Amino acid sequence: QVQLVESGGGSVQAGGSLRLSCAVSGYTGAIRSLGWFRQAPGKEREGVAAIRTGGGRTNYADSVKGRFTISQDGAKNTVYLQMSSLKPEDTAMYYCAARPGYYNIYDVPTLTQSQYDYWGQGTQVTVSS
Repeated sequence: QVQLVESGGGSVQAGGSLRLSCAVSGYTGAIRSLGWFRQAPGKEREGVAAIRTGGGRTNYADSVKGRFTISQDGAKNTVYLQMSSLKPEDTAMYYCAARPGYYNIYDVPTLTQSQYDYWGQGTQVTVSS
């Protein structure tokens, strides 16, 4: 059974940094991309960042470009989200997700949540002003 377990959330002041981690286990097939998504109270869940498992191509939402960095450690089956210059509007529950399948070299990792089949339980990030 596929498990994605997020960690690293917490409370931080505006301008601060946090690093989220997501450990992926239990999946025996291929994973095309890994993504981070977030959902703020009263809002729909949105894609934040995604990374293609082969080659490491990344994709970011405009709202986090230049502030967030997604990376992966294949040996540890872990994906990270380094968040810097945090703003109060970054406050949300953050989820990681896995998209099964095989990538090709032209793949731009998608931020469309319907393309991801496996999800973690989430980790809360709270940014105070």
